[in-house]
Amino acid sequence: MAYLAQLGAQVDELIASLCGANLDEESVQKQQAAHRESVLRSLRHHTFLRVNQFDVQDQLNGFEERFRVIGREALANALNARLEALEVHQTKWTPDILRFLLELSDQPAQKAKLSDLDLLWDSGSEAEDKPKLTWQTIAKEDGWLEDRALWRNVDYSPSSGEDEEEVPSADSDAESLTTASSSDEYHRTAEELVSKQQDGELILNQVQQSQAWRQAVPLKDGETRAKKIAISSFQMLREVLFMLGGLETTLFDANCDPILNYQLVDVSWETYRSFVTSFAECGRKLAPLRSFVKKKEGIPLLQVFQDSVGKALHSLDQELASIQARFVAVKQDTVVSLSWVLAELGPSLAPLNCLSNIVQQVQEERNTHAFRYLELLFDAVGIAQLDGSIGTYKTLGRIFFDCFQVYLKPIRLWMEDGKLLPGDRTFFVSESPTRLPLPDIWKGRFNLLRTPEGILHAPRFLQPAIGRIFTTGKSIVVLKHLRHHELVRNRRDQAEPRMDFATVCPDHMEFAPFSELFGAAFQAWIQSKHHTAAATLRELLFNSYGLTEGLAALHHIYLMTDGSRWETFASALFRHLDSYSVSWRDRFTLTEIAQEAFSSCIDSYRLSASISSRSLAHSGAASRSSVRISLPAIQLSYRLDWPVQIIVPEEAVQGYRTIFTFLLQIRRAVALLAHPIVGFSSGSGETVDHHATYYLLRTKLLWFCNMMMTYITTLVLAPNISRLQEELKAAPDVDDMISAHSSFISRVINESCQGSKLQPIRECILDIFDLAIKVEDAHGAEMTRLAEEEEEVSRLSVMSSPYKVSPSKGKGRKSLLLTPKKKKVSGNDDESEDDEDWKPASLSKSSGRGAEKSHGEVLKGMHGEFERHLRFVAGGLRGVARAGRDEATAKWDLLAEMLEVGIRE
Repeated sequence: MAYLAQLGAQVDELIASLCGANLDEESVQKQQAAHRESVLRSLRHHTFLRVNQFDVQDQLNGFEERFRVIGREALANALNARLEALEVHQTKWTPDILRFLLELSDQPAQKAKLSDLDLLWDSGSEAEDKPKLTWQTIAKEDGWLEDRALWRNVDYSPSSGEDEEEVPSADSDAESLTTASSSDEYHRTAEELVSKQQDGELILNQVQQSQAWRQAVPLKDGETRAKKIAISSFQMLREVLFMLGGLETTLFDANCDPILNYQLVDVSWETYRSFVTSFAECGRKLAPLRSFVKKKEGIPLLQVFQDSVGKALHSLDQELASIQARFVAVKQDTVVSLSWVLAELGPSLAPLNCLSNIVQQVQEERNTHAFRYLELLFDAVGIAQLDGSIGTYKTLGRIFFDCFQVYLKPIRLWMEDGKLLPGDRTFFVSESPTRLPLPDIWKGRFNLLRTPEGILHAPRFLQPAIGRIFTTGKSIVVLKHLRHHELVRNRRDQAEPRMDFATVCPDHMEFAPFSELFGAAFQAWIQSKHHTAAATLRELLFNSYGLTEGLAALHHIYLMTDGSRWETFASALFRHLDSYSVSWRDRFTLTEIAQEAFSSCIDSYRLSASISSRSLAHSGAASRSSVRISLPAIQLSYRLDWPVQIIVPEEAVQGYRTIFTFLLQIRRAVALLAHPIVGFSSGSGETVDHHATYYLLRTKLLWFCNMMMTYITTLVLAPNISRLQEELKAAPDVDDMISAHSSFISRVINESCQGSKLQPIRECILDIFDLAIKVEDAHGAEMTRLAEEEEEVSRLSVMSSPYKVSPSKGKGRKSLLLTPKKKKVSGNDDESEDDEDWKPASLSKSSGRGAEKSHGEVLKGMHGEFERHLRFVAGGLRGVARAGRDEATAKWDLLAEMLEVGIRE
């Protein structure tokens, strides 16, 4: 109660201070009461949690990292020091206080000043605690006032004398003495800075004489040939060191080409020219590097390479300065030897020569990418290792890894957060500007950049790992959409391996190829990020989003893994076709049939059916007469969760529908042949022969259809489905799962003779299925004709007989012989068609050509047609199997062998 009373008093005070100043007394009371009740209700029932101390710590660490990234090291150090000092004073309210300070912060990286920290100190208390130190105290303690010579003002002008001096009086203020500075009132001239020695003129003359060769003019020897100006080895060495340092010299022009007017004393012209040419070549190698480091680059990758080249040149300049110091400040006997200096500079110049070649090669190429330096550096490191140049190998290796660290930043950002740096032209991943549906994120949103020649826009040495990098980033993007990105961060169990020269290429591994060392290290670096993301996404697809159940449903619907359910669906569909009902074109009716058939093994609400518009133009008789017209127009669709659609895209569903249509066509032929029209048990010999031919042809057709069904179900679908399940379980990432499923669809289509290579054979197989429909229609027409003839004979015999037969008996006999033309569904008058359309097309053709060919001849012609088709299918499969090298050729050869059993020699 005390707590509520205190809370009520504080609420009253808060409300009174906020809304009691601008309203009249009555309105203030009403509004205060309403606000008071609202505030108390909110405070009593609030469910807000305490501040997340881990989130606060992450934000503070992020501030420190940001300060260091933008170059404010002092500010980052100050923040770190104060956070460490705060750890010993932690209370339960510390996270709340820090959170409050973070909310108050306003762009600290740009607006924070270290000088503001000085305002936190109480200067007054420190001044009281510590004694003040003044110049007067120091002057008294050190005896400055007694030392007259210390305060003497010396005039260095020619007119000044050594005896003139100005001594301050003893009574002068010590502060004015100590703070007086001659630099504030007097500035030295250039003449005063010149060193004055007794032998100055002599030294100056010696310097002018030593440099007189620079102004000398070559004298002509005779009329045409000019003499060379003689120089000493020391003079040439000085010029060489200046030229290598990038300075202007007399012996070399601006392009580091030697000026051939000079020659060493007591050295032949050929020897001198060899020396000067060697040094000139070194200078020409360094010139592109010095001009390159002076350019202003905007791409970070080029900036770090430029900085590395600048450090290498600075190291060379320090070595040149040490050589110059050795000859200028001589401490021991030193021999001036140009060949020795050239050999001494050789190890330092070797990596610079390689860098110069890289810079020149990139500058000569057109439209090069920034990572071209990385490719050339990688090759140069490997070549230096093969040549045995260990120093060059190590120097170039360190430069390469320094540059590669910059290239790793977008890769790391992509693999850890699934993000791309805006405006980055060096990375090999691009994002589509259009918004795509979720199932298309994996294949459509991000793409690998390629050149017009089809080459990946990435360094060559990274191309073997590009696929895994690309897959990891896309996995992170998908996990973000699934709101499971935090799982990857929490499950990342290993730290990122170091990618520097000392770690990747240790001294004891100097004989191992650099490419292999780098490849192994980079694969380990990728594995530290790839494995967790891929494993997390794979686990979610199997356990949370029903990938196994979705594939099983597709196999039930399209691949006939449950024959009884498929028979229920197919028989209901075929009843509508045989009754010449147009209801089979109604997608709602088809959806109802499919959902009822597969309701026990799938989620029926996900299943729907549709009909292709091109089949609506055909009549019911035409749709029934061929497996090419009606059945390919039927399309079943099963709605999968969008993460599963990444593994099973729309292209794969089209492959499933191709197999579904072919299986439906086989079932259609089998359904017609399995229920033949029963004929007469008695008749003439010719009629009996016709029946024998019909049953022989029907048996062969039924054998062929069953053989095709057996081949597809037992030799194609069953082993491939089992193989798909094993490959999906063993697939390490989503791309491998997509590849496994795509390979499964491709194998099933090829092995079932639905590929483009077997298009003629597939059409011939469909001709055999259509032949089964023609045989049944012809047999039905013949049975109708015989029934009509018998009815006519019976009628005539009755009319000629003195005994009358009851009409019901004749009518009953007729009903046993005739096949019903159409079952008219009650209540569906719109679905009825004319009697002409009820008859099959083959039946009307049979009756039309009955005057030309008998029924027996028609059956024999169909039998011959079946034999030709069978031979073509078997021979074609055998030929394609022998000519091809695909995995499906063995299955084709086996199918050909199965069909050859039915070929009559």
